[in-house]
Order: sequence, then C-alpha cells, then structure tokens
Amino acid sequence: MGRGKIVIRRIDNSTSRQVTFSKRRNGLVKKARELSILCDAEVGLIVFSSTGKLYDYASTSMKSVIERYNKVKEDHQQLINPASEVKLWQREVASLRQQVQYMQECHRQMMGQELSGLGIEELGNLEKRLEMSLKGVRMKKGSLAHQENVELNRKINLIRKENEELQKVIEAKCRKGVAASNPPFTINYGCNMLAPISLQLSLPEST
Repeated sequence: MGRGKIVIRRIDNSTSRQVTFSKRRNGLVKKARELSILCDAEVGLIVFSSTGKLYDYASTSMKSVIERYNKVKEDHQQLINPASEVKLWQREVASLRQQVQYMQECHRQMMGQELSGLGIEELGNLEKRLEMSLKGVRMKKGSLAHQENVELNRKINLIRKENEELQKVIEAKCRKGVAASNPPFTINYGCNMLAPISLQLSLPEST
C-alpha cells in the first residue's frame, strides 16, 4: 500500500511542529552541505524558528556569502535600472568636466595668465614646471639641429666628391685635346689643367 501525500499546511500541535521543524531543518542543512561539496557552490542558509531562534549554515562564511549577495544584487539593480545608469554616466561626465577645467586652468597659468590667485608656493611649483618644459624644448631643438647638421655635412661631402669626379673628367678631356693638336698650331680649349675646380653651395639672393 503506497504512502499517502502529506498535505503541506501549518501544523497546529506545537510539539509536532517543533519535531518536524527540527527534522526538516537538519535535512535542509544536509542538502545544502551536499550541494556545496558536489557542485563546488558557495551556499548560505539562514533559518529563523517560530520562536525567533536563528539557525544558519555557510559553506565558507556567512559574512562572505552575504557580502557577495549584496554586491551581485546591487550590480543587477544597476543593470535593470536605467536611472542608476544615467546617474553613473552623469558622475562620469562631471568628473571629466572637472579634469578639462583643471587642464585649461593649468594651460592658462603656463601662458602667464590668471596668476593673481596663486601664492608663493604655487608660483614656485609653476616656475619649476615651466623650467622643465623649457628644458624639454631645448633638448628637442638641439636634437633637431644636430640631425640637420649631420644631413648638411652629408650633402657637402657628396657635392665635394662630385666636384672631384667632374674635375677629373674635364682634365682628362683637356689632356686628350692637347695630345691630338699638331704644333706649331695650338688649340686653346680654355682648360687650365693646374687650376682646381671648386663648386660651392650658396644661399639664394634675397629679393
């Protein structure tokens, strides 16, 4: 003969109710412990009896479970609550606006403006920042000037080599012309074999 269904309703007899509570509570704690072990779950169980007595179980610690619950609940509320998201973006915009205002104020002070409200210490800090900025500008300027000098020397050496090669070609042609001439007639090619040929860079004339 099968076991009949148990009607789920409040037990009127206080003694029977207390016995059932004790059995069901122990079974609930056992199931919670098994769930934690078998499924590697973090479990927290809180039970208050009809008399107000507290019974609890936590796989780690009740404080850890409650803190985790509150954090997840808060994050979930923010996701489903558009007003919370709007407030979050408003705070972000306000923070960015303050940063922009601070940057603009620093820029004006670096340009020597709006200095009347600064004290001696603040002016000293501003002076240090300006000196550091000026030092960086000078270093960059020196680096660029060095690079330009290196490039200019390279071009000068290249032009000097081209001049030497051109002079050799002209001298060779002059020698060939002199050797081919018949005395007493002489042909003047306008070549001075001893005079060096020099090409130099010159700046364009200003107009």
